[in-house]
Amino acid sequence: MRTREVWRIRRAGSLDRLERHDDTLPDPGPGEARVIVHAIGLNFADIFACLRLYSATPAGAFVPGLEFAGVVDALGPVGSLPDTGDEPPHALRPGDRVIGLTRFGAYATAVNVGVRYLRPIPPEWSFAEGAALPVQALTAWYGLTELGAVAPGDSVLVHSAAGGVGLNALAILATVGARVVATVGRPAKRDFLVGNCGLTRDQVIVRDRGRFGSQLDRALAALQLDGFDLVFDAIGGPFFRPAYERLRHEGRLVLYGAADFMPRRARPEYLRLALRYLRRPRLDPLWMIAENRSVMAFNLLWLWEQADWLPRAYEQLARLVRTPPFVGRRFGFDDALAALRYLQSGESIGKVVLEV
Repeated sequence: MRTREVWRIRRAGSLDRLERHDDTLPDPGPGEARVIVHAIGLNFADIFACLRLYSATPAGAFVPGLEFAGVVDALGPVGSLPDTGDEPPHALRPGDRVIGLTRFGAYATAVNVGVRYLRPIPPEWSFAEGAALPVQALTAWYGLTELGAVAPGDSVLVHSAAGGVGLNALAILATVGARVVATVGRPAKRDFLVGNCGLTRDQVIVRDRGRFGSQLDRALAALQLDGFDLVFDAIGGPFFRPAYERLRHEGRLVLYGAADFMPRRARPEYLRLALRYLRRPRLDPLWMIAENRSVMAFNLLWLWEQADWLPRAYEQLARLVRTPPFVGRRFGFDDALAALRYLQSGESIGKVVLEV
C-alpha cells in the first residue's frame, strides 16, 4: 500500500467539483507496475469528461487523466513491456523512466497500470515531453495513417494545427511528404506555425465562421490544388461542410473531436450546446456514394482494449515523429484546475502538462 494524492471529481457536471484528496494505492497486481508520476498530459477529453459531455465518462466519482510519465516504483507478480521488435525486448525494472496510458486515473502522484500500456521514455526527453506524447501522437498516427491512409503527395487539411494533435499531425505529414493546409483559431497560433513548423502564411488559415469556404478556396488556389485528399477534423460545427465539399473524389474526412461544443465556463451552457447540436452537420449517405467521398470517426479511448496494437503504433511513431513533443505550458500539480481552464480557453499552443 502507498499513500498518494489525486485530483478527483465527485460527480461530473462542473469543473468546480474537481478536488484534491489523499488516497491509498494498493500494491500492483499481476501484470501491473506502480509508477511514481512526474508529469501528466492534459487533453480536451479530460474537460469533456468532467463536464459529463464525454460518452466514456465514468459513473460516479473518478480521477481524470489519460496519460502520464514517471518512474517505475514496484512491479506486480508479472511485469514486462511488450516486445517492440527491439533486440532484446526492454524488460521493465524499478527505476525505469516510462510513459503510460490510463483509462482515466492519471491525475495522481502514483498510479498502478498494466505494463502493456507503458513505454520507455527516450533518454534525451524530459518527463513533461514524455507525458505529452501518448494520447495526441497516437491520435494523429491512427487518424492519418490507419484511417486516412495518407500517402506522399496527398493534399491534407489539418484543423487545430497548433494544438498537441495538430503538431503531431504536421510532423507526420512532413515525413510522409504530404501537402498541407492548416487551420487555427487565433493569429498568434498562425504566427507560431509559420515561425516553427516550416509553413507559409498561405498555408495557414485563421478560421472565420462566416467565410471559411472562401478561406479554403484561397489557400487551395495559392498552393495550386483543386481539393483535399484528406481532412483531419477535431472541430466539426460550421467548419465541417465547407471542408467536406472540397474533398476530391476518393477523399476522406476523419473526425476525432467536436471542439465546437467546448463550453467556455465551469459548467456546460446547455442552451448553447443544444442549439449547436441542432445545427450539427448532416450528410446524405446516398450522395456520399455519388460523390465517392468517405467520412470516418474515432475515439482513441475505445481502442484501450486493443493494446496489442501499441508496439506497432509506437514503432511507427518513432519513424514519423522525429522530435520531442512541444510543451507549450507547464503547471504545478497544485494548479490542475487552473491548467484545465487554460486549456479550455483555446489559447494553448502545443501540449499543456502538469508537473508533480
